[in-house]
Amino acid sequence: MEFMDEKIQALLNEAEQAKQPNDILTGPVRVGNRYYTFEEQAFFDGKLTMYIPQDFTDMPEQVRKVKYPYEARPPIIKSDETGSIAFTLNRIDHDLQEEWVEELTGGMKASIRRTNPTYLFFSDGTEETNGKKIGYFEFKSPALDGFMYQLFFFFVFHGKTGMGTFSCRYADYAQWRDIAFQVIRTVHVLPPDDGEEQA
Repeated sequence: MEFMDEKIQALLNEAEQAKQPNDILTGPVRVGNRYYTFEEQAFFDGKLTMYIPQDFTDMPEQVRKVKYPYEARPPIIKSDETGSIAFTLNRIDHDLQEEWVEELTGGMKASIRRTNPTYLFFSDGTEETNGKKIGYFEFKSPALDGFMYQLFFFFVFHGKTGMGTFSCRYADYAQWRDIAFQVIRTVHVLPPDDGEEQA
């Protein structure tokens, strides 16, 4: 009986969520019990823009070291005040062209799956956004305090590899998944300055 009550509550929540505005480009969107206003922000000296919640801030250094223990952690990590919901961006010094995006994405997924057989993978693919191809895959991974939902995405960034991630507690994944995909679709790489390599 308790299970049925949970199912009914989940359906009611879904119906309630469906009534809420959910386009990050047109105004505040409700995620869980909060409203977030998304705004376009510039990164990498204005060479890339992406919409993220305006109250997300740079993750503090001590939290970064715990959540991203490896040395080559992303230079850009924007998170909520708890540090449990985060977007990251990185520019990797590996050549990349539009026609290689799908292959790179598949290779990265296969590599992570090989080294982490307990991860549960969901969808993967490529999308066209702002004239660029973006490859992505999503998965559930174990964490210190439960499970995490993670979405990795890849794109050409002035001839090199652009990479981003979104992560949140797996318990919040249903509320955030569509929003995270909307954010990916706002990634915009500005044309390079003269003398800079063009994709």
